[in-house]
Amino acid sequence: MGQAMSFGLTQYDVEDLVRYSKNCFTQGEIEALYQRFRSLDRGHKGYISAEEFMNIPELSINPLAHRLERIFESINFKDFVLLLSAFSTRAAVEDKVHLIFAVYDSDGDGLVSADDMELMLRQLAGSTLR
Repeated sequence: MGQAMSFGLTQYDVEDLVRYSKNCFTQGEIEALYQRFRSLDRGHKGYISAEEFMNIPELSINPLAHRLERIFESINFKDFVLLLSAFSTRAAVEDKVHLIFAVYDSDGDGLVSADDMELMLRQLAGSTLR
């Protein structure tokens, strides 16, 4: 425990992140996520900028990607793990709903209003919605 791993995280860090993700990720998955995070963090700043975040191919094609980008303008590794844990099949329904709510509450007022829903539908449907 506590020994430095070759890629920058200690065993303690990895175990802490497994707990932080509510066991949605294994130790090996945390290590792989860290490698991915480091490859996205081009300036080795310790966080991913919104621009770097949008370089994730799976996110860049998502119609709600810009909404996620606004929620997580600059994201450190711990928050990156938390964000991705909501997409895990092991995530609790409450955690998935919390993320969905944050995405749909576009004005951040704690409510999903008709205006929020209209904005989300427009972003999902693109130019086909009048």
